[in-house]
Amino acid sequence: MTRATTVPHRFNVLGASLLACLFQLGLVGSAAAAPSTTAPAAAATPQGALGALKHVRAGVLDVAYAELGPAKGPVVILLHGWPYDIHSYDDVAPLLAAKGYRVLVPFARGYGDTRFLSSGTPRNAEPAALAQDVIDFMDALGIKRAGLAGFDWGARSANIVAALWPERVRSLVSVSGYLISSQAAGSAPLPPKAELQWWYQFYFATDRGRDGYDKNRHDFARLIWQLASPQWKFDDATFARSAAALDNPDQVAIAIHNYRWRLGLAEGEAKYAPLEQRLAGLPNIEVPTITMEGDANGAPHPTAESYAKRFTGKYEYRLISGGIGHNLPQESPQAFAQAVIDVDHL
Repeated sequence: MTRATTVPHRFNVLGASLLACLFQLGLVGSAAAAPSTTAPAAAATPQGALGALKHVRAGVLDVAYAELGPAKGPVVILLHGWPYDIHSYDDVAPLLAAKGYRVLVPFARGYGDTRFLSSGTPRNAEPAALAQDVIDFMDALGIKRAGLAGFDWGARSANIVAALWPERVRSLVSVSGYLISSQAAGSAPLPPKAELQWWYQFYFATDRGRDGYDKNRHDFARLIWQLASPQWKFDDATFARSAAALDNPDQVAIAIHNYRWRLGLAEGEAKYAPLEQRLAGLPNIEVPTITMEGDANGAPHPTAESYAKRFTGKYEYRLISGGIGHNLPQESPQAFAQAVIDVDHL
């Protein structure tokens, strides 16, 4: 077990302007493909609801994470997505801590203050690697079982851990349901309207897209937030707090690899191949699960009917109304926290 240490929570406060149109994202020059090893400068800022960050060496990473609640409470790990960060849980985490949970909210690889331990480690973001990070994080903190909850990339990682390591998962809350897939599935064409929703995936498949994202990370993220949650009226301070996580020196490499891997345009690491092979078989999830969806989710997502049969244990689906978009825990924290509590009693 590796001892966790506490450091001040820091992020850059940078202005984020609205992107005038999608095409502006590509109007940039060439950028180096190799991941940076130098962290950007950071300014001291208020710590907010999640308090000071802790650090723990876990697998190939030095993971930065927030921790709230009693040390001996049942563990819940909250996993964020792209292009978001741990602040999606600013309201959820305190609600759960007040109920007696030990709440852990880690920055994923390529986000915030999480760093690779070695410059020689591939900046790999295939699904199995991100899920292995969760297991490594639990191992480093001596956690045998935990409740997992997440959205976007975080929901996918939670799904995978629940499917491949069910003995480590007490319960699962997953926004948009069953998100396990494979490169073979990703190669299958979709109807034109569905393909349109994935425009950024095709953009990232190009050098222009990689360079455009690198140059316009904050503007790009703001656009995704608006498209994925069209009725969410977030303010500039809320956006800036999370957009700072994208200044991580490995963010571009991680984001681009993730989406290129899905299309079969980037290779994964051999050590994860056995896991990916198991995931390609679309394994069922047996742990108690609540899946959730916002009624105004503008991001690509499967229908509840299409995945319900993948959850073979105690299971419930919840549709959250009121114009709730893709970032459900931040847009409807009470509903998300209640699901985390309720899933333990299914």
